[in-house]
Amino acid sequence: MWLLAAVAVRPAPAQEVDPMALVRAAEEAIKGKTSHAVLEMTVVTPDYRRTRRLEAWWEGNEKALIVTLEPPREAGNRTLKRGNELWMYLRETETTIKIPPSMMLQSWMGSDFTYDDLVRESNPVRDYHIRLLRTDTLNGVPCYVLELVPKPEAAVVWGKLLYWVRRPDRLPARIEYYSEQGERVRTFTFHDVRRMGGRRLPTRWVMHNEREPGRYTEIRLLSVEFDIPIPEEIFSFRALEQ
Repeated sequence: MWLLAAVAVRPAPAQEVDPMALVRAAEEAIKGKTSHAVLEMTVVTPDYRRTRRLEAWWEGNEKALIVTLEPPREAGNRTLKRGNELWMYLRETETTIKIPPSMMLQSWMGSDFTYDDLVRESNPVRDYHIRLLRTDTLNGVPCYVLELVPKPEAAVVWGKLLYWVRRPDRLPARIEYYSEQGERVRTFTFHDVRRMGGRRLPTRWVMHNEREPGRYTEIRLLSVEFDIPIPEEIFSFRALEQ
């Protein structure tokens, strides 16, 4: 599932572009060593629209606690990630459930994100061969388009990724996820770049489900802090069931 100043730079010739550095910069732009955010997640389908307000704490890719604040009937539900393991606490029944490996590709909270998205230590620089495919213009902004193909030893679920990085500020703009059969399964787009949490970053993220037309999940950052101290107890089972 979060460096930069907006400086105008002259686009470098293709042979001077380091594809790995582009992806690393885009990933670091929306992440930090630690982060704390309040956000809205809206799931849209042809039949309904459902919004939740969430509060989340992250420590790199290793630990996370996500708490539902609204709607009232779901307030207090929590998701805890520690390493590659995931637990959910349901306030209404006061039960804690460990998510088994067989459920990792299922929807998280009815959204177009999966449990695997939360658990997997996403590291494109480590797990993929990266090459500059072409340049493009997306929503009026010039972008580099990179192709990411999994390394043979990498434990990833995608056949390849296409990754758009904005040329002026190295922010992520779009990621397309393809199956091993070459089918585009999801498209992740980034919008509304502005300053928040001491850096410029996209503040609206949309995951489009290509297999179900009209279905997508939108995340809006309401507030975010980066690189702050987070007490270890935030990621404890006590906090999960509090």
